[in-house]
Amino acid sequence: MSEVAADERIKEAVRQAYGDIARRFVEEPALSTVEGPARASCCGPSQSTDCCSPSEAAVEDTGTATRLYPVEELTGLPDSVTDVALGCGNPTAIAELRPGEVVLDLGSGGGIDCFLAAREVGPEGRVIGLDMTPDMIKLARRNAKKVGATNVEFRYGEMEDIPLPDKSVDVIISNCVINLSPDKDAVFGEAYRVLQPGGRMSVSDIVVNGQLPQAIRSRLDAWAGCVAGALDEADYLSKIRAAGFEEVEVLSCDYVKIGEAAEWDDAQALLSEAGLSPRDLDHKVASIKVKAHKPA
Repeated sequence: MSEVAADERIKEAVRQAYGDIARRFVEEPALSTVEGPARASCCGPSQSTDCCSPSEAAVEDTGTATRLYPVEELTGLPDSVTDVALGCGNPTAIAELRPGEVVLDLGSGGGIDCFLAAREVGPEGRVIGLDMTPDMIKLARRNAKKVGATNVEFRYGEMEDIPLPDKSVDVIISNCVINLSPDKDAVFGEAYRVLQPGGRMSVSDIVVNGQLPQAIRSRLDAWAGCVAGALDEADYLSKIRAAGFEEVEVLSCDYVKIGEAAEWDDAQALLSEAGLSPRDLDHKVASIKVKAHKPA
């Protein structure tokens, strides 16, 4: 299989997994409330043990929104926003957004970070959510109407080929999404391109300490679960710098215990073949918050 074909398989697996989550709210909103919200975490904070594939995500409420965001920030947001908080951090908390700025959210999902950013930039600012999953775009647009966010728009597209002009945004945020891309060099290159000189990028994402076993790297459900595509932290930061960013800074790094919940189909057998147990992945996967600047 060619590299391009392999990348497309990964993207399609991710698109399908997160589309399944969005459809629970778009097609049957009442059912999603009765059965419990979509699993609201790609990978939770350090105390979490719930990093898993989105196939599990549709059946269990972990309250991730209230773990990642202050309760006061969630005020006024409907369940169709907070229950689809699929990130691993709160990028708006480190973005230092200012009134009037134009913000781009890579992998905007149900829109939670866009709506929080919209409050910060005010009516004179603008927030653009980009997502490659049509059902997530549909859900996010519906959510925007619910919350009355008139300074937010959601666009369909891929972060490896951002459908925006050069130097058109002031700030880029992203929440546990860049790790899902099979071509992170393209993502950071595009982020650099669309940022204004002096613009900044603030992301929460998943990285690993060292290399994951190939048995995990090759699984599409592990890609969709934010694990297989995660880079070693040093490699991740190196790619940001290679794109041209400066002042690259890791603000926090919290290890995620995923061993106790690594329940992909046949996962234990695959890890056993690699000479590992699920607990061997503890202290291997981490949620980090990173800031970087484009030179003025």
